[in-house]
Amino acid sequence: MTEAMRKDQPLQAQDRWNVTLQLVRASEEAAVAAAHWRGKGEERAADEAAAESMQDALNSMQIDGRIIIGEGTHGEAPMLYADQKVGSGEGAQIDIAVDPLEGTTLCAKAQNDSLVAIAASGRGGLMRVPQLYMHKIAIGPGYPEGTVDLDNSATDNVRSLARAKGVPVSEINVCVLDRPRHGELIAELREAGAAVRLIRDGDIAAVIHAANAAESGVDIYLGSGGAPEGVLAAAAVKCLGGFMQARFIADRPDLADKLAEAGIKDWNKVYSANDLASGDVIFAATGVTDGTLVQGVKFAASTVTTSTIVMESWSGAVRWISARHAR
Repeated sequence: MTEAMRKDQPLQAQDRWNVTLQLVRASEEAAVAAAHWRGKGEERAADEAAAESMQDALNSMQIDGRIIIGEGTHGEAPMLYADQKVGSGEGAQIDIAVDPLEGTTLCAKAQNDSLVAIAASGRGGLMRVPQLYMHKIAIGPGYPEGTVDLDNSATDNVRSLARAKGVPVSEINVCVLDRPRHGELIAELREAGAAVRLIRDGDIAAVIHAANAAESGVDIYLGSGGAPEGVLAAAAVKCLGGFMQARFIADRPDLADKLAEAGIKDWNKVYSANDLASGDVIFAATGVTDGTLVQGVKFAASTVTTSTIVMESWSGAVRWISARHAR
């Protein structure tokens, strides 16, 4: 399905709550499976455990589902691959994007902010993207149009955001992935006077924080990260009513070829959150390790406790679900 072929199909009212609850269960089960591998140094084993558990949960759902974004293509991944059918084959037609374990290294080292993320829409709502990088920018709702723009410099963006917020630039908190490629960006932001919050991994959660500044204290997300994670983050931003832009990074011929194979002809286009995730959208994330967005899985003698955030675009509802499961 190319970008031009997408046609959003809304979810029926009777399907929305049922699908939301089942996605939460799939996210919870994947998080519990991954949590058994916390601190054991086995990134691949943790990811495979999460993926297998999520696939089993999705296949038990009463939906006609297909994976739009998953672990790779059919040849690259044994499960949760692009175009894989999931569910009973009957019921709501659902497109699904998954990251069974964001922050595999964080989980393997038992460090904060490892989580499971899943998004769903009616058929055609989620954009199919290849495994490459995007430049991204995100802020929360309530700002005038044009407050920030991906084509502006980092300095101009934080100054404009400060004016819109009515605060000095020194009170603008910017979230950036701590990567060598962001060295110049970080230096520019600090030179402009902004505060930079560096994160080790997990730009899905980082974008959500920027779109939910009242809760997180993060005003803006800037930098580059994975395109599949960008679609998942866009689903959350759409639910939160925030603002996001993204552009593919295709600075080598092989990357341009990947975009062409995915049916994306204009890789210089700036995509909005609604371009990446449109129509009726659901987003859920469950913590594997403790984090700034959700708490990690807690094991007790006879119970397991999970913490999940779930959002709906049609209602604007954001729910934090703490669930206790029998072991």
